[in-house]
Amino acid sequence: MPQSPIGLKDRYFNRELSWIAFNERVLEEACNPAHPLLERLRFLSISGNNLDEFFMVRVAGLKGQQLQAIEDRSPDGLTPVQQLAAIAHAADQLTDVQQTVWIALRNSLREAGIHVLDVRDITGEIADICEANFREQIFPILTPQALDPSHPFPFVPNKGFVLLFDLKRLSDGEPTRELLMLPATAKRFFRLPGEPARYVAIETLIRRFTNVIFPGFELLGETSFRVIRDSDIEVEEEAEDLVLFFKTAIKRRRRGRVIRLEPNPNMPEALASLVREEFGEIDQVIVDTQEFLGITDLAQLVDEERPDLKWPPFTPRFPERVREFGGDCFAAIRSKDLLVHHPYETFDVVLAFLMQAAADPDVVAIKQTLYRAGKQSAVIRALIDAAEAGKSVTAVVELKARFDEEQNLAWADQLERAGVQVVYGFIDWKTHAKVSMVVRREGENFRTYCHFGTGNYHPITARIYTDLSFFTADPRAGLDAAQLFNYVTGYVEPADLKMLTLSPHGLRDKLSDLIDDEIDHAREGRDGAVWAKLNSLVDPAIIEKLYRASAAGVQVDLVVRGICCLRPGVPGLSDNIRVKSVVGRFLEHSRIMVFGNGAGLPNPDAKVFISSADWMPRNFDRRVEYLLPIENETVHAQILDQVMVANFIDDEQSWNLLPDGRYERLKPSDRPFNLHRYFMTNPSLSGRGAALKRSGGKVPKLTLRRS
Repeated sequence: MPQSPIGLKDRYFNRELSWIAFNERVLEEACNPAHPLLERLRFLSISGNNLDEFFMVRVAGLKGQQLQAIEDRSPDGLTPVQQLAAIAHAADQLTDVQQTVWIALRNSLREAGIHVLDVRDITGEIADICEANFREQIFPILTPQALDPSHPFPFVPNKGFVLLFDLKRLSDGEPTRELLMLPATAKRFFRLPGEPARYVAIETLIRRFTNVIFPGFELLGETSFRVIRDSDIEVEEEAEDLVLFFKTAIKRRRRGRVIRLEPNPNMPEALASLVREEFGEIDQVIVDTQEFLGITDLAQLVDEERPDLKWPPFTPRFPERVREFGGDCFAAIRSKDLLVHHPYETFDVVLAFLMQAAADPDVVAIKQTLYRAGKQSAVIRALIDAAEAGKSVTAVVELKARFDEEQNLAWADQLERAGVQVVYGFIDWKTHAKVSMVVRREGENFRTYCHFGTGNYHPITARIYTDLSFFTADPRAGLDAAQLFNYVTGYVEPADLKMLTLSPHGLRDKLSDLIDDEIDHAREGRDGAVWAKLNSLVDPAIIEKLYRASAAGVQVDLVVRGICCLRPGVPGLSDNIRVKSVVGRFLEHSRIMVFGNGAGLPNPDAKVFISSADWMPRNFDRRVEYLLPIENETVHAQILDQVMVANFIDDEQSWNLLPDGRYERLKPSDRPFNLHRYFMTNPSLSGRGAALKRSGGKVPKLTLRRS
């Protein structure tokens, strides 16, 4: 790594703190008055779920390093102990804001006719209704547990919600202590019948009707807390049976080390002592006090049928190119490479591609990667249908897809029973590439049709994540895709790839070479330019290469939705680098890289790539990923002149990253632009067909405006 007088802490942002900054931007959307009320509540819930997973994985990893006295420093120079201290401070501030936002939203919901009841609200007729619901729906599933020498403190699973009660028996004044754990399968909120909409949390009902649970007792004090545990699964290299290992590890995960303890405020000292005794010294876990525990559960309230408080419904378009060929996906792809932009264009076209392959008697083989497929997956159904029709079907199922391990095990079992050849890939690497290939007999020859995606084969997330689907029948891509699958299934390293670049063998080097080309252009007096759209930018080697490019005069513009460890705009280091983040109605997820090739961007000769990989060490070193050049002129223009330019000119849901690490929300110009609204309301990207003809045969031109 090149030496520089600029120290580590001034060269990189801390990865963990950068992630917290991203979640702060998500939380800011819960305060955005431009969003409908229930959508704001959704953002608050997402910020809560994000924070839970952050502690379950990232903080758990740092905690493990601390306990093992590992002093490895992060690229910005911090030890695990220093990072944990910084995280604790930032996370406590974030959770304080979450609570404040919830109080404000709760008041706004009440004004809009959606009431979330507190104990003091449950009186009169409402109390009668609540008590009837409590006795019929909740009381039967509750199991109070006495805490005494013969009844030890029970195990509290990950995300477990516990209520503790100090009681006195009225008959003899004998004190007792009881514990109630909320059943994991129970809904957090109950909606009372009738209008207006009235919701009450299950713990509120328990507190209101403690006398029903503990008749003959007087309540002396009560509190509640929530537990977050280490939930990461580390694969052991000596694991002989990966499926058996994951089945065991999933069960073990719920018993992981306590990482975060979230108590209600004003916990009585007697109960606080009990909790400390059970979970260890309070300074051994990261603790914060919250009024409402489990912010993520507020998502249940978003299901209220109030379309006036949500975004107008949006129906994705089906690609016109496929319609023009009577729904024949193979004919449409044979005619020309096809780009589909999700969620504006429906994921149904990917399903149609696979279902047509399953039903087509001329299709002889299908190969498919599966990272996250969801709980109700038409992709799985298509693969099963194909296998049952006698086709050769191979599915690469990634068991290490975090928090989807159990679902993927279930899919793998179903696929194998149907005759699909299921492969689990490498023990220590994840197969993260999103690739599907179909081999079809056409006359005396075989033709390979490929789908390369930037997102998962997941019909649900495809409705809310922005991703690209690229279909091609280019023989070079087909041969490369076959080598990718052979690498995962048979460990046969790819050789002489024609189009694809793969990790963990060469992807970082390829990107580095492309940046070097831009440096050479700049040094020879031509324009050097790099554009990239990513979810995360962490890899120190690539960051250093971008710093070198900046010093050489290359203009670097990045759209990084989440973590960004690169410091933009630092004099003498990154003067020519700008970074923005887009957070809005849809989650920006596509990975796109563009290199100017000797001219400013955008230009028709630029090198455009799509990828499954972010710029992180794990994507380059511990995952199977792809990078694919886009050579078709139409698709090239769609990605560069439409998708990328739209991301850069968006000023309604964008944030600029400042040199000190703060994010500053852009102020809309006198011609405000919202990229999500633009793609929702304009004709589809994919071979616009009749829509293009009506508009004169040209793609609507977006003009890049520099801030």
